[in-house]
Amino acid sequence: MTYAFPPGGLPDQTVHPDGTAVFTDSYAVLPAVTQRDIVTSLLPDWKDTRAWILARPMSGFAETFAQYAVEIAPGGGSDAPEPNQGAQAILFVAEGSATLTIEGKEYALTVGSYAYVAPGDFWTLWNDGEGLFKCHWIRKVYESAKGIARPQSFVTSDRDVPPTPMPDCDGVWATTRFVDPSDLRHDCHVNIVTFQPGGRIPFAETHVMEHGLYVLQGTADYLLNTDWVGVGPGDFMWLRAFCPQACIATGDTPFRYLLYKDVNRHVAL
Repeated sequence: MTYAFPPGGLPDQTVHPDGTAVFTDSYAVLPAVTQRDIVTSLLPDWKDTRAWILARPMSGFAETFAQYAVEIAPGGGSDAPEPNQGAQAILFVAEGSATLTIEGKEYALTVGSYAYVAPGDFWTLWNDGEGLFKCHWIRKVYESAKGIARPQSFVTSDRDVPPTPMPDCDGVWATTRFVDPSDLRHDCHVNIVTFQPGGRIPFAETHVMEHGLYVLQGTADYLLNTDWVGVGPGDFMWLRAFCPQACIATGDTPFRYLLYKDVNRHVAL
């Protein structure tokens, strides 16, 4: 299995700048072609690392999470990756290998690895391999709830978690759930959603959850509010609450994306 990641580099001077990038009141689309070297950031307390910051909390838009794509050169990494001790981290590996340490326990991350780092846990991440290490990183400040313990850190893999078919769809739509949906310790889910060619969301989902959707594989026509947008590997969609959404998978390979959503908490009044 291969997983998309920002291409970096820079288009040559023959390329016309017209494209499909869009920012609206209800959604944004950052196509892979926009994820170039000139929009990366260096991060404090990280060595030989650059990041594409794809989403950040914005008042009046999506307010609960930040989403990065992080590229670490051999020998690079961090002993202090997260500046906010109240934040939880979800890492998903697109390419390469690295060593993740959580509370002194080491984990070997490889392509397809998924790591959840609980708020308050001390963690480090270093690329001790020979090639670039590339991962997706979702950050969210944890929202505690009375009488519910905070979740525990864990590491698993896309290979080790079987997709769960969605009801009434003959298996063409499935979700890889790395966290049990009934586990109220978690205030967000980061899943992988898979559609077989021709599979679809057969209604316009309209709900309170915010989304970050990074296309890992395949192509689809995606409904965002009132607009149908063609998306493919490396494209990122950023949705505020209540933005209508649906999709129809196109092409001859599965359409897969990494999906963030906030769940399991009361709305602050």
